[in-house]
Amino acid sequence: MMISRPAIAVVIGLLVALAVIAPLAWLINTRDWGVALMLLVPFIVYGLIRLARALAHWANPPPDMPSRDDGF
Repeated sequence: MMISRPAIAVVIGLLVALAVIAPLAWLINTRDWGVALMLLVPFIVYGLIRLARALAHWANPPPDMPSRDDGF
């Protein structure tokens, strides 16, 4: 049984997001200094978006464009 690349990409993305967001939310909620971590949240979200784009590209790469050397 072969697992497809899109399914693997979704699982990896969800696991990474859960592994990053859950501890961050717990620290923000339970520590007095956790509020300072809110300054990191935009950068973490940006990193997760970049990861999602990279996984999407890996899971479904765009078709190769013909070059001038191909005779088209």
